[in-house]
Amino acid sequence: MSPPSCWKWPRTEHIGGVDRFNVLFIGAGNIMFGSPEGPWNHSFRLEHKLGLRLKVVALIDPAVERANAILEKKRDSFVLSAYQDTRVFKTLDDFIENMQPKDKPRAIIIGSPPMFRGSLQPGRDIESQIFKHFPGIPLFVEKPIATGAKGEIKEAYTIAKTIRDTRTICSIGYMLRYLKAVQMMKQIIQDNNLTIMSTIARYACAYEAIAKIDWWDKSKSAGPVIEQGTHFCDLSRYFGGEVDMSSVQAHSLEWHENAGQLSKLTIDESKILPENRIPRVTSATWKYESGAVGSFTHVVALQGTNYSCELEVYADGYLLKLVNPYVQPVLHVRKPGDDFEQTHTFPEDDPFFSEISNFIDVIEDIEEDPESATILSNYEDAVKTYEFTWAIREASERSRKVQTSVA
Repeated sequence: MSPPSCWKWPRTEHIGGVDRFNVLFIGAGNIMFGSPEGPWNHSFRLEHKLGLRLKVVALIDPAVERANAILEKKRDSFVLSAYQDTRVFKTLDDFIENMQPKDKPRAIIIGSPPMFRGSLQPGRDIESQIFKHFPGIPLFVEKPIATGAKGEIKEAYTIAKTIRDTRTICSIGYMLRYLKAVQMMKQIIQDNNLTIMSTIARYACAYEAIAKIDWWDKSKSAGPVIEQGTHFCDLSRYFGGEVDMSSVQAHSLEWHENAGQLSKLTIDESKILPENRIPRVTSATWKYESGAVGSFTHVVALQGTNYSCELEVYADGYLLKLVNPYVQPVLHVRKPGDDFEQTHTFPEDDPFFSEISNFIDVIEDIEEDPESATILSNYEDAVKTYEFTWAIREASERSRKVQTSVA
């Protein structure tokens, strides 16, 4: 879940042409079709990228009534042509049984809940089902790639190997990598041949706006670091490099501790087993394989709707500080010879559109601007971020058990 706040639809450009571009949607939730809470909405970006070429051949979701209601709204709008022949199916197998040759997708967008993907277990193996029926078809997969048991991470690496070995185009929805501010940070590091010394990340969510009870249940969401903080753990890796997993240490503030009492909960936490209730704060530190040091703090504390998120990257003489990346990104840059920071803003930047646009451009081998037609997060890289977030959760739980035994 990304933070809700004030935001504007971006100006977008689409590819011209008249040939069909068939897309299969898996999942009819907010990430695919948007919500009042925030800017996520993959269908919107595809509509504006592909224009009249877009043909959504099917929408797969067990909640058939919701899926049909969404399609009714789409058909009553300017994007009718993309959805007028879209059919709804409960499962991928149902679609396969009823698919006609003209329905073969050119790309598949996986926006179903992470508990149903990233695994080889029946019912949670959507990638394997796709490999069987649509080998080589490009995939766009939402993050995190899974929220299953920690022991299933090796299965996610098996999926990554299949994608790599078959050279299947695959992009993962770590959209913050596509921010102009983030790419400017990368450019500064490259241009000045910098060696990263430290990354410091902070993610404070506005819990009052989170009314989905599954998010508060670790047995469903895997916890806030894995489900939500994953974006900043991923950005930390993007700048710091690979993490020495054995070095990860963490502490947590738990729901039952005095400082962990929340006054504005919009869900009934008593319906969640005590052992499955999420921590209010998780604070982690680690070493990168390069020798650099990283830290991340996730906080469930703010009320209202605005989140507070920052990432600092340090190198010799340099500080790169990214502030408010979800809503209105600001980049503060301090360089050698100057005690003051330069401030850069990026109005109307839309990383959601950029990640979808790059994905389509790679599929179509668009070469006018090869720099932009790049997938910045592949499946294997996303599995590494997933493994990292699990390491943080486990470290915090080990620390909690030690504290309890001492007490």
